[in-house]
Amino acid sequence: MHNGTLYCQQSLDKRKKEGRLRRLQPKSEGIDFYSNDYLGLARNVEFQQILLKNVNDQPELLSGSTGSRLISGNSPVVLKTEEFVAEKHQFPAALLFPSGYNANLALFSAIPNRHDIIIVDEEIHRSVHDACRMSNAKKLKFRHNDLQDLEKVLQRQNGPCYIAIESLYSMEGDFAPILEIAELASQYGADLIVDEAHSFGILGYGMIEKYQLQDKVFAAVVTYGKALGTHGAAILCNESVKEYLVNFASPFIYTTSAQDFQWMSIKTGYEFLETHQDLNIRLQENIRIFRNQGLCSPSVDGSPVQAIIIPDNLKLKTLQNTLTDEGFLTYAVYSPTVKQGSERLRICLHSFNTEEEILKLTGIIKEFI
Repeated sequence: MHNGTLYCQQSLDKRKKEGRLRRLQPKSEGIDFYSNDYLGLARNVEFQQILLKNVNDQPELLSGSTGSRLISGNSPVVLKTEEFVAEKHQFPAALLFPSGYNANLALFSAIPNRHDIIIVDEEIHRSVHDACRMSNAKKLKFRHNDLQDLEKVLQRQNGPCYIAIESLYSMEGDFAPILEIAELASQYGADLIVDEAHSFGILGYGMIEKYQLQDKVFAAVVTYGKALGTHGAAILCNESVKEYLVNFASPFIYTTSAQDFQWMSIKTGYEFLETHQDLNIRLQENIRIFRNQGLCSPSVDGSPVQAIIIPDNLKLKTLQNTLTDEGFLTYAVYSPTVKQGSERLRICLHSFNTEEEILKLTGIIKEFI
């Protein structure tokens, strides 16, 4: 057996023994309380019919892009979509990527240099941590949403700093104190980068737009595989940053562009959201119903992500299996995805969930814990 294979198998055996082995499973049938399809656009028949009509009218949208954006993959569709996205978010420019992971890799690996410091919230998405490893900059953490700890870290720095946060955290289900963090960034001359993946579509176009912080944010990442029900991402920034990324960001330069169907579906998704604001109203009502059931959670009002902490792997797995048997699809999160001792059942609420489903789900959880 090759050394590499032996190492892989030993690591897998260890994880299996600990009850933390991940496996790919066929998509299950059941009541969805685990997907990021917060507004139901991925299953919305009206939205699907609009996309289908666009494809019927322009079948070339389905063709491959044939190359990177810097060679043959820079179509009029992607250029128009970038202009459209920038205008909607009130930023000077936008640069589209095939995924949010890819966008974060590009942003954090290319811009901070060896003399810079990247200060990240300890709960920020794994893609940011991976991107920082690709960068020559030094990465520091501050305690989750802790303004005092962030300021202490800032006070100890002498060189250029970037502060990286999410506006809505996907495992905790809580919002960043973005106004206060933007103020600290301004006070200490740091550049603020905000990942809006889970707040886009939930808080309008995100927390930056909600509080009109465009001038206080160096760059933002918006992703489209969640509330928009499509796929891809955009980095929102100024023209200089966009041009720099086009020239220096390896994840942008050396990848084949997505097909035009993806860019078209993003633009169409924005337009659909504008005329279907009732979807968010229904989502917020479902969040309120869930929150009113009195379950203990670190998550907050208004968040579609609601976490139930169960720091016992066996108990957590048993609860998830019980819910699955009752037809509920939920997601159990084990360490190292979250810190050991903070394992949880991650529940995602949607505009299409019914009150009856929510009450039955929470009833089972109450009986169990």
